[in-house]
Amino acid sequence: MTIAPEQAAWFAETFSLIADNVEQAVLGKRHVVELVLATAVSGGHVLLEDAPGTGKTALARAIAETIHGTSTRVQFTPDLLPGDITGITVYDQKSGRFEFHAGPVFANVVLADEINRASPKTQSALLEVMEEGNVTVDGVTRPVGNPFLVLATQNPIEQGGTYRLPEAQLDRFTVKTSIGYPDEASTMRILQSVGAPKPRLEAIVGTDTVVAMTELSRGVYVNPIVSDYVMRIVDATRRASEVQLGVSVRGAIALSRLAMTWAAVAGRTYATPDDVRSLAVAALAHRLVLEPEAEFDGVTAVAVINQILLDVVAPRENGVA
Repeated sequence: MTIAPEQAAWFAETFSLIADNVEQAVLGKRHVVELVLATAVSGGHVLLEDAPGTGKTALARAIAETIHGTSTRVQFTPDLLPGDITGITVYDQKSGRFEFHAGPVFANVVLADEINRASPKTQSALLEVMEEGNVTVDGVTRPVGNPFLVLATQNPIEQGGTYRLPEAQLDRFTVKTSIGYPDEASTMRILQSVGAPKPRLEAIVGTDTVVAMTELSRGVYVNPIVSDYVMRIVDATRRASEVQLGVSVRGAIALSRLAMTWAAVAGRTYATPDDVRSLAVAALAHRLVLEPEAEFDGVTAVAVINQILLDVVAPRENGVA
């Protein structure tokens, strides 16, 4: 069902209220807040590659408080086991039955801190839940929270004792971005409030409202010319000489899905090529596997995507039906 103009206006107004509230906890980072929220509404997940102390935990907690949801934090370490994330089945001697003890993944917002410090076996525990929103333990499948957002972080500086995320894991993150350090004005506001108690954010909406926004965003119209533009960008990543492995079909779907939500954020009922262009780097760059020679020469995945956006001609039409 196509989204109506008045529904798109309500979506944009509600989204703005949510972003305003979250931005109180992460000052001066409006674009990052909107990108993470749009990913959450799209049913996706976010990988934050950032230095310590930039507000990643505050962002996850602020989103959960704003949507009246639950949040958990998992500190990934080399000795972390898959059951520590998904939960385990324990035998209760009193009742004589096995009982399931839910892990921290059963929440609306899950902060997977320094995900690359855990072993690949533990990292893979998130594959099913990120793709399907379910956890299977001892043959029993259980749904997690709805909405469900994984905010995973990794430190780009300290690489000792870390395990590189496999391509299958990276491909399940809708976007990869960073918060970065605040500007001078925001830093001053933070320093001026050091002595004050941390205020708890008021819930602006409920989780059911976020679920309703997700359903509305699926009704945004995507013109075939916009889908063709996405296809040509993705195809160009597979043919680029610097790239060993290009963007998957899942990546193309993720970009299209995020562009639909981004259009609704702007109060539109249709996606445009500009929506695709503005989201392409965040949604596609982390999915590329570069040739070793290109990496040795200093080529980055972001640079490859930016060059592709210059080479692939965008349609002149705006995508309206």
